[in-house]
Amino acid sequence: MASYLTPGVYVEEVGGGARPIESVGTSTPAFLGVAPHAAARVGDPFPVNNWSQFVQEYVRDDDKSTNLSHAVYGFFNNGGGRCWILNVGKGGSIAGGGSNRQGVDLLESIDEITMVAAPGYSEAADYETILSHCEKMRDRVAIIDSPNEVERIENLVKVATASSKAKKEGDKEGGLRPRESPTGYGAFYFPYISVRDALDSKSIVEVPPSGHLAGIYSRSDAERGVHKAPANEPIMGALDVSYRVTHEEQGTLNPNGVNVIRQFAKDGIRVWGARTLAASSSEVRYLNVRRLMIMIEQSIKRSTNWLVFEPNDHNLWKSIRRDATAFLTMVWRDGALFGETPEQAFFVKCDEETNPPESIDAGRLVVQIGVAPVKPAEFVIFRIGLSAGGSELE
Repeated sequence: MASYLTPGVYVEEVGGGARPIESVGTSTPAFLGVAPHAAARVGDPFPVNNWSQFVQEYVRDDDKSTNLSHAVYGFFNNGGGRCWILNVGKGGSIAGGGSNRQGVDLLESIDEITMVAAPGYSEAADYETILSHCEKMRDRVAIIDSPNEVERIENLVKVATASSKAKKEGDKEGGLRPRESPTGYGAFYFPYISVRDALDSKSIVEVPPSGHLAGIYSRSDAERGVHKAPANEPIMGALDVSYRVTHEEQGTLNPNGVNVIRQFAKDGIRVWGARTLAASSSEVRYLNVRRLMIMIEQSIKRSTNWLVFEPNDHNLWKSIRRDATAFLTMVWRDGALFGETPEQAFFVKCDEETNPPESIDAGRLVVQIGVAPVKPAEFVIFRIGLSAGGSELE
């Protein structure tokens, strides 16, 4: 406290005590692959904010398009605003490692990244690389492309009906689909789409859809929020699909974590799936639930560093409850949590029960938070019957 010796009026500025928890961003992907200019910034993650900047950094006048450039163009064309590029160079690997680190591990230090895609990499080892990276980081999801070879496409439906053991381990031989991810940090999309080549407008090519999907994630987040499933959305720039999935085929693929891109006569080409690679019985089987939980967890984590080394007493517990409740109330008002009142949508508990003396003596502060995320209406059912008359159902 200040020392007062001379009589008079003194003014002190007192902090309000509240430390708001701010929502973290959810719309920044990282793309790994070979750039049109294969020697540009190899092994150097670099952020770009528009297509022109990508061309300036990674394309020369005579360069041809690659899966990486198609993905970046599709991302910006579908509403994306900023992404990170990791050029692994010609002959490089997204796995990286060793003394010549060029792979996905270079992205670990970039907190801004919330999605990871390696367009066109569809071998079993590639799937495992980006999926295990996202499971390790727990603040991003993998957007994974299906294979595009005819034989592997035809076998994809068969793999979807494989045994439980095969689903968990994945198809290690052919790399048809990734393994099951119990925590749901990945989503798998099928099939490829046809687009106009961004570097050669006269050509139409089949490309992996992960870049376009990352743009749809970003667009949906901006327009509706991360709690809205990025599905039933048009794919801007898509002209056709490489394989036309039937209603019956999707009935097999969807429960097994294969999100289908379908072409409809009236609505055009749309993303028609919102599943993660978690089991059908998992709480995080829906992509929007997993991404919402990432947002909530990371927002709380990054905004509460001030708690470390504070006196672990009732005043601190009260502050935590106040700040977390204010944040989750905002999330509920945005429509991300299920319930007519905040009390139905979430709870925050930090008291003597969660922090007994032995926990305090160990230097621990424990806060329990529970939330009820909204789930997508995946199956819309109208029950219609003939009525002899009247306006009320009995």
